Order: sequence, then structure tokens, then C-alpha cells
Amino acid sequence: MIDIIAHDGVTEWRFASRISRLAGYTASAFLTSDGILIDTGIAACAREFAALLDVTPVRGVIVTHHHEDHAGNVALVAARGLPLWIAAATRAQVTTVAPIRAYRGLTWQSMPPLRHPVLPFLPAPLEARLAPGHCADHHIVWDPISHTLFSGDLFLGVAVRVAHHDEDLTAGIVSLNAAAALEPVRMFCAHRGSVPTPAAALRAKSAWTTALMQTVAAEIAGGTDDATILRRVMGRESATGWASRGEYSRRNFIRAVRRSRSTTQAPLDKHD
Repeated sequence: MIDIIAHDGVTEWRFASRISRLAGYTASAFLTSDGILIDTGIAACAREFAALLDVTPVRGVIVTHHHEDHAGNVALVAARGLPLWIAAATRAQVTTVAPIRAYRGLTWQSMPPLRHPVLPFLPAPLEARLAPGHCADHHIVWDPISHTLFSGDLFLGVAVRVAHHDEDLTAGIVSLNAAAALEPVRMFCAHRGSVPTPAAALRAKSAWTTALMQTVAAEIAGGTDDATILRRVMGRESATGWASRGEYSRRNFIRAVRRSRSTTQAPLDKHD
């Protein structure tokens, strides 16, 4: 199922499978007024997505990162010959698709691998900017004319206590702060839709995450084991953590703090 939600100058295509909707999970792609589509939704909705492309003028597509709820229909886009902006690191991961856990297969479905040649796309005036943390190849999309930010999975909410197994929380905070420094007047989150007061929301998430990391780090410095930190600081494991068998969990947040490094990255360098 794809719900169509009209915003001023942006159309949101909100994807959900029957199971993901029951679980309360959706993933959105966003179409600008001049025909640029940011992300491709989930493979579970491939037929409806293809039907939308049949009747919608799309001059090019940007993919924010390789996860199947964002790149799920990249193969379909390429097969149709639509121009595509995709980072090299993202393209490598959607060309050889790694197996996914059952909970992701049930909600989003595994994406078909990219096999067709990619027609390059220069998405001006939009700018795809590297913003790692959620994953190493994660990008945001910035419109410097309207000061609109398409944040991919950078935001997701302020008080997020779960993390992927490979998430870099320190890099994520750098990305949040750099995105907030753009002072966006509008922000579209792939799982929240339109986010009010975006710069304040990004700064609030940065501050909240930093404080939680400091609390966890203090427990680690005191020799506390992960199970005790989970119980004492995180309020035990989340339902998502159990359903994902630990792949997307509060325990991973603790592990990410343990492996966090002091080196910084430059997350918002513009990609040409």
C-alpha cells in the first residue's frame, strides 16, 4: 500500500506492507515539484510503485542509503531507465544484496539486486550530502533554495534508544549538528513525514543522544556490564530488540558507546 500525502511543493509517498502497517512501520519517499524523487520505498510495494511511475513525471531519483526500506525498488528504477543518483558505497551494497533478518523480510521484503546499468543523474538544485552514523553510506538531501531538508534516517525522533549493530553514534551526532547548522525551515523524515521546527528537533536529538551516551559511558568506565547497563539505564530491551533478535536494539546502543572513537568525520561534504 502507498498513501499519497500532499505537502507544499512536496508529495510524500508513504509505503507500507500489510505486516509493517500492523506493526506501525511505514517508510516514505518524497517527490519534489520539479520531479526529483528521494528514495524508492519498499520492495513489498513494487507493483504499486511501478503504477505510480507510469503516471508521474519523474526526471530523476536520489537514493539516501542502501537499507531496503529506502533502496527497495532501485532495480526497478534502473530497469526503467530513470536517471539515478546513488553513492558508490550504496551502489555496491544494492548490487550484491546481503541477506536480511526475518523481521525485515516480513515487513519490507528483501530488495532485488541492481543488475541494470545506471543512468547518472545530477539532481541540482538539490544536494546529496554524506551524513553517516545510521550507516556509513547514509546521505541527506538538501534544497538550498527552499531550505528544505530530506533527512533520510538521520532524525527518526528525539529520544531514540535503539541502534543498528553497525551504527556509529558519534558520527551520527556530528551529522545531526551539521544538519542543524543548515537551519532548515522544513524537514521530511522517511519514517516521520514532515517534522515541525526541524533545526530545533535536530539539536534536541543531538543533545539527548549525547547525554545518554555520557550516562552509558560513565557506567562502562565504572566497570558495569552491558546487561546491568541495559536494566539500569535503558529500561530493559525494547520489543523491537526482541523481534530483531538484537539486530536493532538497546543493547546495540550500549555496544556502540563502547566502540565509539574520538576521531571525527566530515559528514556533510557535498558530493559532486
